[in-house]
Amino acid sequence: MTPIRIAIHGAAGRMGRRLVALASADPQLQLVSAVDSATHPAIGQDAGLLAGVQPLGIPLSSTVASDLDVVIDFSVPAAALQIARTCAERRIPLVLSTTGFEPEDRAQIVAWGQQIPIVWSPSMSMAVNLTMKLAALAAQVLKDYPQGADVEIIERHHRMKEDAPSGTALKFGEIIAKQLNPESPPPFVHGRSGRPGQRPRNEIGFHAVRIGDNPGEHTIVFGMMGETIELTVKASNRDCYAIGALAAAKFVAGKSPGMYAMADVLGL
Repeated sequence: MTPIRIAIHGAAGRMGRRLVALASADPQLQLVSAVDSATHPAIGQDAGLLAGVQPLGIPLSSTVASDLDVVIDFSVPAAALQIARTCAERRIPLVLSTTGFEPEDRAQIVAWGQQIPIVWSPSMSMAVNLTMKLAALAAQVLKDYPQGADVEIIERHHRMKEDAPSGTALKFGEIIAKQLNPESPPPFVHGRSGRPGQRPRNEIGFHAVRIGDNPGEHTIVFGMMGETIELTVKASNRDCYAIGALAAAKFVAGKSPGMYAMADVLGL
């Protein structure tokens, strides 16, 4: 079986380095390009050494190699949009893991999905995506609960994370809102302060915590009168996201144009 030729965009970042390390050890994959900003101080250095593994003979570059099967992006919104445009122009399948896009940018990515296959998910974790299925089931069952179910979503991430709430937390909210009331989804409330009054029954609350080097934690609370359901998913390191992204790369290589999710990759 010929290995799938991949490029990692954002290869000098925390996630990018883990992707380089894990991809280099996967016989189904061939890392051919490691890409980051032209201003990054590590440009020109061996991507393997940057990732803490053996030298790979692949220098960190600001441009993407030409002979590719898939690009995996873990970067920032502006850079992710640039690489998505490049992939669309060159007809290269894309695994898009960046969050924090503006609505118009999201619409542009969906438009590019008509030209190339894109796996786009706020979280590449198998556990997170399974928990999303459980959250959807809980919301479906509780939507007609006589006294109502209050939904609160609490997420924790490292201090370096720039967007809040996390894209994963927002995705949880979208999934639950769709189940609770597809015709008129409940509004999202981001934190509370002062005297907001009694909690309305038809809202979903979000709370973002930023601490240390936490790689990601989400708790979805369904609160009823006299009982509570909590779904919590935690990452102890970043490998779960990298492993999921590499699985997505294997899935999307050779697929028809369209927008795919991790649920498609995992068969959920």
